[in-house]
Amino acid sequence: MLNVLSVDVEEYFHVEAFAAQIPYQSWDQYTPRVERNVERLLELFARYGVRGTFFTLGWVSERMPHLVRKIAEAGHEVGCHSYAHRRLHRLTPDQFRDDLRAARSSLMEQVQKPVVCFRAPSFSIVKKTLWAFDILAEEGFEIDSSVFPVHHDNYGMPKAQRSPGWYVTPAGNAIFEFPPSTVRLMGNNLGVGGGGYLRLFPYALTRWALRRLNEKERRPAMVYVHPWEIDPAQPRIPAPLKSRLRHYTNLATMETKIESLLRDFRFAPLSEVCQLLDVYHKNARHPGTGEVIRLTA
Repeated sequence: MLNVLSVDVEEYFHVEAFAAQIPYQSWDQYTPRVERNVERLLELFARYGVRGTFFTLGWVSERMPHLVRKIAEAGHEVGCHSYAHRRLHRLTPDQFRDDLRAARSSLMEQVQKPVVCFRAPSFSIVKKTLWAFDILAEEGFEIDSSVFPVHHDNYGMPKAQRSPGWYVTPAGNAIFEFPPSTVRLMGNNLGVGGGGYLRLFPYALTRWALRRLNEKERRPAMVYVHPWEIDPAQPRIPAPLKSRLRHYTNLATMETKIESLLRDFRFAPLSEVCQLLDVYHKNARHPGTGEVIRLTA
């Protein structure tokens, strides 16, 4: 089974864990490290003949357009990760639309093709920001990967569907949601296969969880990583202990875990995996009520 391999292309100083210490206005004061880290990931993926989806910030695209072109020229899909990595609950719908347009315009200028996949910063499409689906659809996006069906202090919709499927908004806009992967244990959803979950858990647990998704549940997994996660030499930011633990724990082991995943599983870009799913061509669900709606298209 083909799984999705995705990369959130952002700097170490863009992350939500350090948002209180590093405001957007100060980003240009920090030394960029994302280019070399992305190049290392591209080299690793090429070694195993794997292509993925790189959700890229507009901020990165404007400052490093050659990096976006390099990603696309290597055969990977370029998706949008917003412009300024601001969680959606901090934006009005109009501000989100402006941010989205700025990012997508820059990305499409580099890849010379439509950018149709989106991932919100910090998985910040939650119950109170479902309005984002209408804006995404109106701006030309077809696939989203922002709704994380887990309990978490920064994000999550624990009752959202765990499997990929269509959402239809009250305004009638449809968007295909491919959530980050979870497994169901003791009545709760446990995040697996990406970010801190991949860094913190032993690889044997990650491999078991992804095999369970592929073989028992018969669904593809979503793996997501960040370039800064393979960079243990990155500068240390003075931040609260909780933030530092989340960001820095097991950075030295991440590249080895990614390579193990590339060896043990099959991967492809998000839009290609979606095209292979029967549900991509069938039913939709209302994101608020869960009601099944038959698509006419």
